[in-house]
Amino acid sequence: MFHLMFSLPWLIVATRFIAPLPWPWMVKLLLAAFLLLASQYHLFSRFTSGSVFAPEFPRPLVIGFNLFFGAIVLLAAMQVVLDLVSILILAVKWSFPVVPAEVRYTMGVAALVLASFGISQAIRVPPVKKIEVAIPGLAPEFDGYRMVQLTDLHISRLFTGRWASAVVEKTNALNADLIVITGDLIDGSLDIRREDVAPLAGLSARDGVLAVPGNHEYFFEVDRWLAHFPELNMRILANDHAVIERGAGRLVVAGVTDLSARSTGSLEPDLGAALRNAPAGAPIILLDHQPRMAERAAEKGVALQLSGHTHGGMVRGLDQIVARANNGYVSGFYEVDDMKLYVNNGTGLWPGFALRIGVPAELTEFTLRRM
Repeated sequence: MFHLMFSLPWLIVATRFIAPLPWPWMVKLLLAAFLLLASQYHLFSRFTSGSVFAPEFPRPLVIGFNLFFGAIVLLAAMQVVLDLVSILILAVKWSFPVVPAEVRYTMGVAALVLASFGISQAIRVPPVKKIEVAIPGLAPEFDGYRMVQLTDLHISRLFTGRWASAVVEKTNALNADLIVITGDLIDGSLDIRREDVAPLAGLSARDGVLAVPGNHEYFFEVDRWLAHFPELNMRILANDHAVIERGAGRLVVAGVTDLSARSTGSLEPDLGAALRNAPAGAPIILLDHQPRMAERAAEKGVALQLSGHTHGGMVRGLDQIVARANNGYVSGFYEVDDMKLYVNNGTGLWPGFALRIGVPAELTEFTLRRM
């Protein structure tokens, strides 16, 4: 079903875009065959690594697959719009319009250009996004406290160790008080990704690096990864919390495991356990990879929840579909009762569909302020 779903855009392009072109049939067949191969990117990924989530091709080939697969998806969307317009014209004029070949050529070029732009935006090291957030009950000692959020790094054949090193360098240059990572650090097994993920050990902040797992960790021997991350100088908050002190002031940073744990037999998310024995009256910041359980966190008195997972929807317009799968949360700030929820667009992206159009990646610095 997964591969059938990803074949549908190719079917639209082959029957509604390529077939009507005024070209020799052999040329159209060759183009359709080439795009069919590109549309099966995820199937080939399964052959190379056993998982659609970790393509193990050389990086230029991963980029090429994303380029043409992305162009197919964009072109299919354009073709659907063209067909809908043609149906409207048919309803008014009682005749189906003839679409000039030049219109299809323009669509094809536009899809390739947009896909090229989209992948260039996806694979760059993102710019720093600076945000100030007011926290109820924040102690004076924490006014101005700076915290960097990284999320959805998806370190892989696309987001390699070299890319990770550049992210670490840019993060460390901020000289933050704390670094938090809200899941989906990797795509691939520990044996395959060990070298690529190694640069994360260089992350440095005065109060260290706190992290929670995302759903992708559960696709690749999550217990081995959760045992390895502390070797990279990270503290994993698996239904646990850390207390940060500045003079008499205290700040609680809690973290839960991902909802995917329920289907893998791993430790399920338990916010009650994460907050157990936390100092009363101290503001709570929660790290939860997925945003859709934010109401539960608000009921527990969390002041600020930081999440990722959605990638911001990746493409403007697609974000509305992604929001529906995440209780309406997809990108930026939300007020959930008395709690603030921030859904980060992600520092990296799943290498299976690495396009960003109108939804930029983030390397996010929060400055906490007293209310």
